[in-house]
Amino acid sequence: MNKSTKIIISVAAVVVVGIGIYTTITRQSVAKTDTSTSAKLGLVLDVGGVDDHSFNQSAWEGAKHYAKANKLQAGQNKPVTYFTATDHSELDQNFNLATKNKQHTIVYGIGYSLNQPITKSAKLNPKQKFVLVDDIVTNRPNVASVMFRSEQSSYLAGVAAATKSQTNNEKKIGFIGGIHGNIIDAFDAGFEAGVKATAPALTVEKQYANSFTDAAKGKTIAATMYASGIKTIFAAAGFVGNGAFSEAKAENSKLSADSKDRLYIIGVDRDQKSDGAYTSKDGKKETSTLASSITSVGDGVKNIADTYNKNKTFPGGKTIAYGLKENGVYLTDSELTPAETTAVEKAQKAIIDGTIKVPNHPKGSQFDQKF
Repeated sequence: MNKSTKIIISVAAVVVVGIGIYTTITRQSVAKTDTSTSAKLGLVLDVGGVDDHSFNQSAWEGAKHYAKANKLQAGQNKPVTYFTATDHSELDQNFNLATKNKQHTIVYGIGYSLNQPITKSAKLNPKQKFVLVDDIVTNRPNVASVMFRSEQSSYLAGVAAATKSQTNNEKKIGFIGGIHGNIIDAFDAGFEAGVKATAPALTVEKQYANSFTDAAKGKTIAATMYASGIKTIFAAAGFVGNGAFSEAKAENSKLSADSKDRLYIIGVDRDQKSDGAYTSKDGKKETSTLASSITSVGDGVKNIADTYNKNKTFPGGKTIAYGLKENGVYLTDSELTPAETTAVEKAQKAIIDGTIKVPNHPKGSQFDQKF
């Protein structure tokens, strides 16, 4: 065999090997693509980002659990994806992107402020399936509405806070709200009802930030409340609550872990125990989070998609409500004392069996949504 022949054979071998490697890589790439026939989901988030430690994040976590269970890729530009906005003016465009080329089986709007944009998009795309989470769309047969009885879990938060206050001889408890509306009304009314049912003499001091994104304002409000003698605050204010958590941690880090002056904060929408984590003056790892009033937004996202996959039915035009009875809302109890846990469990049982009726609007509210 001469030298030229050897070179030709070597080149041919390289080409064959190269084709084999290319084929293997191609097959691997194909294997990694989504082959699931399950519903593809597009989440249009409210302002605040996907990692807002609140509503958006909870919804996305539910979507990711759904994706994993159904062998779908999750992330930006994936079959299960999300669209973020820094301003409400961007929401219409995000719905346009989510419905483009009918790429998503179900398009979700996360948060009550998306009511108008999702209604507009549903009218323009009558064959697209939509879900609005945390508000109700009427007269649109292609939109399902998912609601949560947040007043019920907030009532339990009030019971826990009031029970704690009796131990500390407190006179008042704080509530920080985001923006006045039907949804925050539920947290406000439920919390105050739980406090008053447990300790009628306690005062619930309320302040609204008129924002869901201004963390600095949340920190300022919390600082003022704590300085006034309040030791426990419930923050139902989205990203604003992050500022309140920051203030609680900053003050608690100056105290020993067993200090009677220790401050507490109650989280919202998701378990915020880690958000309250700090190191005490005596070097102990603690949390400022007394409990969290959970709204299972992620389960609401996942449940509708699961039901659609199972029997191809979609609750368009209907309102689905989740409360304590449906495990759609609840109160975390990992940081509660035995006395606080007992009081919460007693109240929870009474709410579920109908003995306690929890209001979802404070007295004198201009809002009156019922479901």
